[in-house]
Amino acid sequence: MTPAVFEPATPLAPPTGRTTNDLIRQQNLASVLSLLHSRGALSRAQLGATTGLNRSTVTGLVMELTELGLVREAPGGERTGKVGRPTLDIEPEGHVAALSVRAEPHAVTVALVGLGGVVHARLRHDTASAPSPRRFVQIVASSVEAMRADIDRHYRVVGAGLAVPGLVNANGSVLVSPTLGWRRDPVSARLSDELGMPVTAGNDASIGALAESRFGVGVGVGNLLYLGGAMHSIGGGLIIDGTLLRGTSGYAGELGHTVVDPRGRACVCGRRGCLEVEVSLDLLEPLLGRRKLDEDELDVELGVARNPRVMTEVTRQVEMLSLALTNFVNAFAPETVVLSGYLGALLSVSRERLADAVRVHPLGAEGRTIRLERAHLRSRLMLVGPAELAFADLLSNPAGFRG
Repeated sequence: MTPAVFEPATPLAPPTGRTTNDLIRQQNLASVLSLLHSRGALSRAQLGATTGLNRSTVTGLVMELTELGLVREAPGGERTGKVGRPTLDIEPEGHVAALSVRAEPHAVTVALVGLGGVVHARLRHDTASAPSPRRFVQIVASSVEAMRADIDRHYRVVGAGLAVPGLVNANGSVLVSPTLGWRRDPVSARLSDELGMPVTAGNDASIGALAESRFGVGVGVGNLLYLGGAMHSIGGGLIIDGTLLRGTSGYAGELGHTVVDPRGRACVCGRRGCLEVEVSLDLLEPLLGRRKLDEDELDVELGVARNPRVMTEVTRQVEMLSLALTNFVNAFAPETVVLSGYLGALLSVSRERLADAVRVHPLGAEGRTIRLERAHLRSRLMLVGPAELAFADLLSNPAGFRG
C-alpha cells in the first residue's frame, strides 16, 4: 500500500536561548489558546478575566495567534455601548486539525478533529476480529487516504493521536492489550512511518479522562477520577491537581484490574475477581437477549428491564462497582467521579446506590462533597480525546507552530 504521506505543519521549535520575557510570552500564548480550545469563542474581556491578563496584553496575544493562523475573530454575543455593534469574539481556527484514531477489538475509527474539538469527518471500519498491529496500520492508512483530498484542500494537520485499550508506554509502544491481542508492539512508530506525520499513542481511559476534563463534565475540575467501561474491559484515568497522572512509563490508571472478589471470575491478567470481569456488559447481554448494544440502546434496555435475572445481575454488578468506587475515592480523593460507556449506563439506573459509595463510606467524608457524573461527551469522547494527544505540543508552544 502506498503510504498516505502528508506535509504537516513544520514541527514545533524547542525553546533555545529564551529570555524570561520570551518564556512568559510563550506561557501566556499557551494559556489563551488552550482556553479558546476548550471553551470555544470568548471575548477579549472574558479572556482577560479568566487568565488575569490585562487588556493590552490580551490584545497583543490575540494578534500574534491570529498571525499564526490559530485563532480568528467572529461576531460575538456581547454588544458595545454603540447601538447595533456587536463585539468580536475570538475563536480557535477549526481548520488547524489532528487525526484521531481509536483501536477496538472489532472496529477501527479515524476522525479529523479541529481545534476547539470540532469533529470534521469520521470513518469507522468494522472488523470480524481484532486486527493485528500491521493490519490495523493498513486500515488507518486507507481511511486517511479516503479523507486525503478534503484534508489537502481545507486543513492543516499537526499530527495524529491514537487511543489503545491497554498499557501504552511513553514512547507509544503497546506493552500489552489483552482485548486486541497486541504485545510489545511499536504501533505508534509504525503508524507514524505509514502516515508521514507524528503519532502520539495513549491508553484509551486516560484519554477519556483528558477529554472530559477539557470539554465535558470535568471542565474546571482539578482532581477527577474517570472510569470507562468498554465492551470487554474497564479502564481508569486520573487528573490530579490539573495534570493527567501517567505513572511509571505511562502505565497509571489500570483500575479495571482492581480485585473486588478474590474468588470471582478468572481475568486475563492471571488473577480472579478483577473489576473488569465482575462488572461487564458481556455478562449482561445474554440475559437481555441482544448483542453489541451501544450506550443509548443499553440505556433503553436497562430502563425497561423487568426480567428478574437481569435485575439480579445488575444489582450484583452495581455492588461490585460500588466497592471499587469506595476504594478509589479513599485512595485518590477526587472532586468528581466520571463514569462512561457501560458504567455510565449502570449509573443511569442505580445512581442512588453508586452515589452512596462516594458519599458515605470514604474515611473523613463528613463535610466532603464528591460529584458523581456520567460522561457528557458520550459518542464524541473517543473522537475528540485522541486528538488531544496530537494537539499537546501546539497548545503548549503556539509560537513554535508554522503552517
